[in-house]
Amino acid sequence: MNLFNSALGRNITFVRPAYFIISGFIGIPNVKFYYVFLFFVYIVSVLGNTAVMAVIYLDHNLRTPKYVVVFNLAFVDLFGNSALVPKLLDIFLFNHHNIPYNDCLSFLFFCYTCLSMQSLNLVALSYDRLIAIIYPLHYQVKVTHRFMLSLIASFWVFIITVTLIAVGLITRLSFCKSVVINSYFCDHGQIYRLACNDYTPSFAISVLLPLLIIWLPLIFIMFSYLHIGYALSKVATVQERVKAFKTCSAHISLVAIYFLPILITFTLMEKIHPNARIINLSLTSVFPPMLNPIIYVLQTQEIKESVKKLLKIRVQSKITGKKVIIK
Repeated sequence: MNLFNSALGRNITFVRPAYFIISGFIGIPNVKFYYVFLFFVYIVSVLGNTAVMAVIYLDHNLRTPKYVVVFNLAFVDLFGNSALVPKLLDIFLFNHHNIPYNDCLSFLFFCYTCLSMQSLNLVALSYDRLIAIIYPLHYQVKVTHRFMLSLIASFWVFIITVTLIAVGLITRLSFCKSVVINSYFCDHGQIYRLACNDYTPSFAISVLLPLLIIWLPLIFIMFSYLHIGYALSKVATVQERVKAFKTCSAHISLVAIYFLPILITFTLMEKIHPNARIINLSLTSVFPPMLNPIIYVLQTQEIKESVKKLLKIRVQSKITGKKVIIK
């Protein structure tokens, strides 16, 4: 962070608190039961995403460019929920509301990085579906392992860079009044508004980030499906259209689960109660990582077949092992 703390070569002292206080919900009785509920959601998320990654790793038939993205999505979901939920439980179930300054910025960095990567993973999957349906004969050439790995790597570099910039700009703020963050985690928007010096750069990045991480990906995804729908309406029969869209059903479900709650929150940000905002954002953070593996197992034929095959192999190996013991 020295780049940001240099203050363009000038000797400026920033007032940094020893800690921030995460307020969480206000005036809700028995709210701890909600965090216990989030804990069970987290457990399901860990089991589901670990299972999806294991299936993709064990089944060589799933070593395709598409499942490079699915594996990365499962990893991001697992990593993001593991960065958020255990700390959230520590804060609210064990009443550790005070979080040191540096720990809070680290918490912010990991939460925002993973939440943003979910969006860009959906972009990569929409590109995969676009090429597979519109240009099926060129799919093997256009969507290769090397291309998809490069795309995912570039997304990681981009997200880490912009998140570091956002965190770095916060280190140039002075906090000389309140240190209470009215959220359930170290929320960027809530933190920079507590500053008592000029926070224009942080405000600018808070406007730019949703554009880059939410609106542009959503526009690309919508454009992809409009293009797919238009192309299919020109050349395909009804049965072919249904078959083509079935291959997109899992991805469309993921897009809806991720984007709809975020769009509702951003649209009604100033009108909804802080408690409602916290519930919406917290569920947006933990529910998609839980539902993503369930959706892929239920709606993706390749993963269903792979799970059946792996379970069959395991059962057969157990039967064979028992026969050997009996002999």
